[in-house]
Amino acid sequence: MMNNKEIHVSPTSAITDSLIATGFPYYDYSKINNMLQSLDYLFKNSHGVRRLGSAATDLAYVANGRFDAFYEYSLNAWDVAAGAFLVQQAGGKVTDFSGKNNYLFGKEIIACNSAIYNPFSDLINTIFVKK
Repeated sequence: MMNNKEIHVSPTSAITDSLIATGFPYYDYSKINNMLQSLDYLFKNSHGVRRLGSAATDLAYVANGRFDAFYEYSLNAWDVAAGAFLVQQAGGKVTDFSGKNNYLFGKEIIACNSAIYNPFSDLINTIFVKK
């Protein structure tokens, strides 16, 4: 709920029409090349990529339909727990980069609406996991 109105994730159905949020590492550069590869793809194949600086805010914006997807690595449970719950309650999907449910303690998260979850998850999985 926001201002006594129920919130929902966006209905956007294609990555090319999506606004994506992410965060950049500031001490863990173990996957920096993967991050740069994902940004290169998303800069060219989406409506844009934004970085607000707070995973909690990014997740709340996904839940409210302001962003269509969010992904980041090197996060802690306290960075994502409340926001992940919001996304789920608003009709979105939340997983780790492998498509599993270890996003609280696995230090990586994907959150988006159900319509783009499969292609977005496949993209992130291919770049970060299947290498």
